[in-house]
Amino acid sequence: MNDEPRDSERGEELSLIAALPGLARIAATASIRLTAFTVEASVRTGSRFLRGAASGAPPGEVLQQTADELIAYVRDLLGVTENGGRPYPSPPPPAATEEHAGDAEEAGYEERPTQTLLRERGAELLRRSADVDLDDEEAHPAYARMLSELAPDEARILRLLVIEGPQPAVDVRTSGPIGILKDDLVAPGLNMIAMESGVRHADRVKRYLNNLYRLGLIWFSREQLADQARYQVLEAQPEVSEAMAEPRRSRTVRRSIHLTPFGDDFCSTCLPLDSVEIDALPRDPGAPRRPPSSA
Repeated sequence: MNDEPRDSERGEELSLIAALPGLARIAATASIRLTAFTVEASVRTGSRFLRGAASGAPPGEVLQQTADELIAYVRDLLGVTENGGRPYPSPPPPAATEEHAGDAEEAGYEERPTQTLLRERGAELLRRSADVDLDDEEAHPAYARMLSELAPDEARILRLLVIEGPQPAVDVRTSGPIGILKDDLVAPGLNMIAMESGVRHADRVKRYLNNLYRLGLIWFSREQLADQARYQVLEAQPEVSEAMAEPRRSRTVRRSIHLTPFGDDFCSTCLPLDSVEIDALPRDPGAPRRPPSSA
């Protein structure tokens, strides 16, 4: 009778020994997670203190906000709500109210997926393009938006390209020894557009040209202009000379900057090119005064 309890105790001891590796892994994982949580909480708390100190907020307010953020972080980590329970699933989006439904009906359509609406708009454009009785629009519908995305100096650059035509540009590249084809770009797209157009911010010309290219108004051609004398004037400019002086061997690659056909139509539609016409147009009351132009 006494041997049976001893066998049971030995069985429990053996089960406990077998479970030790698993218990050790669980303890190690819990320790790592606790350490990670402690570090994350410390970083969050320290960051909040630094932001509060930098903003000049009162110490009491900073402490309160820091405590609120830490409590919210712990709740997020544990997946509980403020009342201690598990968060409920996100509620479905509210159904359209009668007011919104009325608006949709007045607009001539019901609420449908975005792709369906886009295809309907595309189909309407195709129907209008096939209507021979429909009067042609005077200007491209994108022109109004594009005018709001142009800087004043960019309008002057477009005016230059319309009146004077394409402008010369050069890339400065290194020139390797004979037999080595590879070279490196030192300075791309050097030009005299800032000086020729009379922009107010000459140091912004590169970003101006990038924006005009983004809008599809200009393009950077690899072709040279027919008048080579314009490149000689450009290559004598200090900016080009300084770029060529940096490497031991350098050369220029001649390019050009043009209006696109889209840009040409945009300029002829939206930009008054003659100074007399500019002065005769109604003036925006909020715009700054400018001196009379002699160009």
